[in-house]
Amino acid sequence: MHAWYLDDPSHPVPPERLAAEGILHWALPTTEAEWAAPLQAIRDARGYVQMDQVHLGPTTPNLDGLCQKFWEEHLHTDEEIRFVVAGAGVFDLRDTADRWMRVHVAAGDLIVVPKDKYHRFALDDAGTITCKRLFKDMGGWTPVPRATQTAA
Repeated sequence: MHAWYLDDPSHPVPPERLAAEGILHWALPTTEAEWAAPLQAIRDARGYVQMDQVHLGPTTPNLDGLCQKFWEEHLHTDEEIRFVVAGAGVFDLRDTADRWMRVHVAAGDLIVVPKDKYHRFALDDAGTITCKRLFKDMGGWTPVPRATQTAA
């Protein structure tokens, strides 16, 4: 994983700054035989009781529509947890000063986007990603668009 500010790509965002924003990261091995146990330990420690897998790539039905949906700035009322099994993508996350930070994730990266943190997601230039999604329950994962919040 590496991160930088969108308005100054030469300015990296250090892990300590991401952590201060509530954005957590683990680097796990890239083979299932090696990542299964550490992923289960994280699940147990953080109370993630459900997991599924999603794949986005050229063969994904309605890929453009899905990518557009993920690109719209939104938040969730629970953590968003992704473990990248293969491929890569980018999360753009707003910091507390409303400045965009871009976080590039690839195979082996587990990222936790804290609840109520505005963000968006896109595939990187490779155009494919496979992720495990972890849940405490499914209730907090409905996206809340920023326009909905600012209009209220």
